[in-house]
Formats: sequence, C-alpha cells, structure tokens
Amino acid sequence: MPPPLHDVCPLWHRAAAAGALDRRFLLDDRERVALGAFARRSALSQREALRGASVLLRTKSQLPTSIGLLELDGLARRIVLCPPDLDTRYLPDIIVDAEATALVCDQPPDDPALAPPRCSVIGAPSESCSRDGEALATEWIMFTSGTTGRPKMVVHSLRSLAAAITPAASPPETVWSTFYDVRRYGGLQILLRALVGGGSMVFSSAGEPAGAFIERAIAANVSHISGTPSHWRRATLSPSVTSFAPGYVRMSGEAADQAIIDKLHEVFPDAQVAHAFATTEAGVGFEVGDGFSGFPAAYIGLSRRGIEIRVVDGTLRIRSPGNAMGYLGVDVGSFVDADGRVDTKDVVELREGRYHFVGRRDGVINVGGLKVHPEEVEAVLNSHPSVHLSLVRARRSPIVGAIVIAEVVLDAKVEERAGSKALETEILDACRAVLPLHKVPAAIRFVPALAVGPAGKLVRTGA
Repeated sequence: MPPPLHDVCPLWHRAAAAGALDRRFLLDDRERVALGAFARRSALSQREALRGASVLLRTKSQLPTSIGLLELDGLARRIVLCPPDLDTRYLPDIIVDAEATALVCDQPPDDPALAPPRCSVIGAPSESCSRDGEALATEWIMFTSGTTGRPKMVVHSLRSLAAAITPAASPPETVWSTFYDVRRYGGLQILLRALVGGGSMVFSSAGEPAGAFIERAIAANVSHISGTPSHWRRATLSPSVTSFAPGYVRMSGEAADQAIIDKLHEVFPDAQVAHAFATTEAGVGFEVGDGFSGFPAAYIGLSRRGIEIRVVDGTLRIRSPGNAMGYLGVDVGSFVDADGRVDTKDVVELREGRYHFVGRRDGVINVGGLKVHPEEVEAVLNSHPSVHLSLVRARRSPIVGAIVIAEVVLDAKVEERAGSKALETEILDACRAVLPLHKVPAAIRFVPALAVGPAGKLVRTGA
C-alpha cells in the first residue's frame, strides 16, 4: 500500500501521484478531457489572482466543477462548493459567511449582484502554469442537503474528504461513475476515488433519463458505479441495465433495504454489491458487502482505520478522520455530542447480532403516542414481490393525532392491478404479518412514480 501523502498535498498532485494521466479522463455527455492536459496548463483565467482567496465555485455542470477543484485545491484558501439546486436567495448571506472574494464559474453569472467582486472562468486547459511551490491547506465547504430553509455549510479538508480512500488503489483502466452530483458529498466521494485512487470518471447529466445514463456508462466501460437506493430502483426499470456489467455497484445516501440489495444481486450477478453509510458531517463510516441489509454488530467500536462507531440513545454516532471540522457561519450549532462524536440522527435497532436502520430521529410519525419510522414500514412494503418502491407518511387524524398511509409504485409486471382492492389487501396483510398494528398503513395509494430530490433521495413531505 502506498504511504499516505502529506496533509497539504493538493488534489492535483494526489491525482498525478496515482499515475497514467494521459490514460485517465473526465467525461460528461458533451466533452472528454484527459487528466494529462492539466500537467502544465491551467483551465482558469487569472489563476494566480485566486491565490489565497475564498472562492465560490458555481458551475452549470459537473465536469467544470471537477476541473475547478483540481485547479483550486492548494491555491485558494477556501472553496465553497455550490450545489446545482442552491437557492439564490441565500447567496448574499453565504458570500458574507464564507468571506468569498472570488467566483469561479463556467459561464459569467446571470446576476453579478449575486457574486463576489472577482470572477474567473473555467475553459479549456490552455494557460501555462507551474503547479510546484508551497500549497495552502484549502478548506472545502459543502452544503447539507436539507429540503427546507437555508442549508448549512460544512467545513472539510481534502484530508478529511479522502480519509476513506487509498491512494493509487485502482489500475488506470478503472472507470468510476455515479448517479450523484459531485457537488454533493456522495458524488464527491466517487470523484475523489477516481482522482486519488487512479481511475477515470464519468458524470451523470442533470435531467438525463436513467436509461440514457446507463447507455453512456456502458459506452465508457464504467467498472465502478454508485447511487442511492432510489437511483438504483429507477435504473433497474430501464432495459439498458441488462447490457450493463460493472464489477462494483454501491449504494449510499439512504438505507438499503433487503429488497433493493437482492434486486442488484439479481441484475448484476457478477458484481460486488455493497452499501455504505456516510453523511456530509460524519464522513464515510463503513461499507457492507455481505449481501444483507443493516450492518454487523461487530462494527461497533474502534476500527483499524481510526473510525469509532457507537450507538448512543438509539442513534448512530461516529468519530473518525473523515469527520468534518464544523459548520461555517454564526449561530449554526454543532453536530457532535458531548463525547466529540458526530450524531448522525439515524436510529438503529439491534436484531440477532445485526443493527438495522429504522429511520431518522426527526422523521417519526406519532400514532396515539406510539412511534413509527416511515423507513421501517417502507422496508416491509418494498419486500413484497408486487412493490417496486414505496413512500410512507403521516395523515392527520382527529382521534390519534396521525395515521400511517403509504404511496406505492408497483412492479411493471403487476401495473395493471394498480386499482385492485385485492392487491391492496394482500400487501397490507403482508405488513400485518410482521409489523405492530400501529405501524401498518391505514391506506395504500398506488402511484405511477415517486419524487426524488436533487440528492437522489425520496422527497419526504408532511401530510
């Protein structure tokens, strides 16, 4: 195993240290760029003017974002990595809190009033530059993926972001890809695995149908690919997936229930199928590749990689080299508990030597004083052979405060039974066989699809 690189070794140097730059590439739906093109040339206009600046990195697509990260790490004091769905209403406050003095983009901003005073545009690598010399320990600022209100800014370093990645671990023919956007934590992890680990990267495109993306992945010889369980449920509906043969398939971002794990083993019989736990604040906690949902109780404690996992008051807590350093801004609170562990707010339950995810601490439905975690009910619904995907939520009740209802997307083979009362009864009977009565949905509504948010997770709303 190669020794770890120095803490302040910039991303470009880590990518170069993995070797074979001219054989490795970044690819989206419009352009392919060889990593070797950046050896002595910069894609940034006025690159040196950005030295020591706090930079807002805001681009239309993922390829220029990735080029911007290669250019800015070690050069800028701070990179604020703006996700594509960032609400522009919050930009003025973000610029102030991040002390942003420069904007790096692929197109000039539509509204200059919503940008720092200096602007540098990403283009083709053309300007000669030297990548030697002293490098800064750049702060990487990422945004939480909350669905309401102003997102929090989480402070990382390249060291914490790459803590779970082994340098130069992959041969140069390894091609990574992900349904995630690399401006989110899950997608950034895959990009860093490609750059630091020694492979190439294929990006998804905003609004691209899953089938079209899979076809591009096949054409680019993608060997390693990741996404949320919701991403994969959509992808397995596409006929293109039957021609796809990656060697490694990974899930993260949502709890992977047994139904989707079994489905991916069925679709990709020769692939290593794994599900991982990670959050923007906690970093990568662990990966499970034994074919079962949840994780072994043996994971609790301190690992050889310096990751400590505990369960405190029913929620998963993690302390590791991958933990973020904190939130940026004022009056934003902390995400660590009294012992310095990140409280993930993910509720887990021990069953027969294995911990299972049952939901989020802040996502409980209160049914007459009894708690119901939607994800726990969804796992049961999804295990029914007629169910492709489900979403459980609350409906107000004057008697018990709330009741549980479910929206269900049927498997394509039984879609014609979408209005069938008999099928609804059959699914509810399956729930009653394994769930307490207060957790069984009071009603099921069959729907053609369920909304998935920008982070690849099911959109959960109130009643």
